Amino acid sequence: MSHLEERLENDLNKIRNRVEKQAELVEAAVTNAVHALQTGNAKLAYATVLNDLPINRTMREIDQICHKFIAIHLPSGGHLRLLSSVIRVNMELERIGDYAVTIAQEAAQLSKPPEGNMARELERMASETQLMLRQSIRAFNDLNAEMGRSTKLLADQMENNLDSIYTEMMSNQDRGKVKDILAVFVVFTQLKRVADQAKNLCEDAIFASTGEQKAPKVYKVLFIDEDNGCKSQMAEAIARRNYPDSGEYLSAGRQPAASLNPNLVSFLENRGQNLSNVQPSSLADLTERAISDQYVIVSLEGEVSSYLPEIPFHCTVLDWDMGPVPEAGDEQGFENLYRAISLQVKDLMELLRGEGAS
Repeated sequence: MSHLEERLENDLNKIRNRVEKQAELVEAAVTNAVHALQTGNAKLAYATVLNDLPINRTMREIDQICHKFIAIHLPSGGHLRLLSSVIRVNMELERIGDYAVTIAQEAAQLSKPPEGNMARELERMASETQLMLRQSIRAFNDLNAEMGRSTKLLADQMENNLDSIYTEMMSNQDRGKVKDILAVFVVFTQLKRVADQAKNLCEDAIFASTGEQKAPKVYKVLFIDEDNGCKSQMAEAIARRNYPDSGEYLSAGRQPAASLNPNLVSFLENRGQNLSNVQPSSLADLTERAISDQYVIVSLEGEVSSYLPEIPFHCTVLDWDMGPVPEAGDEQGFENLYRAISLQVKDLMELLRGEGAS
């Protein structure tokens, strides 16, 4: 190994050691913030807030060292991948530290630690989040792509749906507890963000080790109308045909028709889309989890709020006024409807995935 290669490896190891120590500080901050919340330890909460200052300073120091390394060594290949991953990890760790500060600040303001179902949900989610963070840090430190992939699966399996917590918070009639409930809800959202950043750490570990890029996100979209016999089915068919890699699509109706509109079936068959085995679906048959999993819910007939008593917390809803279903034999009417829905679907999917969505 030449002197320059030896210097490069030494400088790189110094950066990795600095990131490893930063990760230890951040992991401790999350652990202490959660413990302060669960035990009502205000002193620990305030100490966690102040201990974020060294984390911020180290973040800036690592950033400077990385840019200096690039200027001196002009890295390429695996070294460049690692440096770009380190820069991202550095920002992600700093954000996790900020989330720990928010949790600690909320802990310091609580009149007493969470109790009952809130406490149990907090314990579950905090344990899962901390496990995921710990493993994602280890995956990056060891450049272990397989551990990164397995830890990513934890994020998909985690029941991080906040809708039930949000519903419980809204149903609480004791206004004296509203401040505490709101504070705990903020904590849940911060833990969810820690888990999201831990997943990003896994992506960075995989990229640094293998060069494998993060797969584009696939968005779940639900189209609804009164009977799921025409317009919502057309929207689903258009989305499936034109953007198969960008989303997972469903359609449903309030009161499903006995069968699809025959004019729709023949119209789409002329365009190479076969709906002969498709039957209208009922919105009522979708589970609460299936609905809350949707990223976007689109109504093609009236407002989404008229179909769902509660809009899931994480869902975005859109109301597309597509007008009445064309009469039988109105080929031009179906053509106009098809074009109008196609444009709306195109705008939505390009907004979600960018130009060139497929």
